[in-house]
Amino acid sequence: MKRIIITGILLVLSFSVFAQEKNQESFPKNELKINMSNLIAFKWVDVSYERILNEESTFGVGTLFSLDPGINGIDEYRTFSLTPYYRHFFSNKYAQGFFVEAFGMIHSGKIENYIYTDFPPYETIITEDKYTDFAVGISVGAKFVTKRGFIAEIYAGIGRDLLNNSDIEVVGRGGISIGYRFK
Repeated sequence: MKRIIITGILLVLSFSVFAQEKNQESFPKNELKINMSNLIAFKWVDVSYERILNEESTFGVGTLFSLDPGINGIDEYRTFSLTPYYRHFFSNKYAQGFFVEAFGMIHSGKIENYIYTDFPPYETIITEDKYTDFAVGISVGAKFVTKRGFIAEIYAGIGRDLLNNSDIEVVGRGGISIGYRFK
């Protein structure tokens, strides 16, 4: 009798685990987003793809490039970046709500150097050097998803350059993104 009860319990548990796995497979696992605040404020195209790993974590990669390299802004010298990231969500909803993100960022751009001459004719010579650097950092934010898959998210973060190839020691990451979640 004990064997029948134990076998019955094991069967019920295995069916419930299988049902949960099948239920998770029915959720869309891909997201495509554009950071609208960077596009509007800095003329940067910032597009990201995110893959849902499970109900509380995702992995993604974002790419940013400048449409106007001469623009002056918060991070005026960065012209390109590639940013892989991992997010962990703290919500009862499937891969949405409040999150903490760890990221790495490889970025490149131009640095303007000013050279002042001490002898007549007194001149200021401006040269531009290109750089590539790598930063690691952390962000916090929130993601909201509608039943039809529309996404709105807001996030902000900060990172530290590790290679010291540029004058920039700290990089920022953030914005307001919209996108779509699909299978």
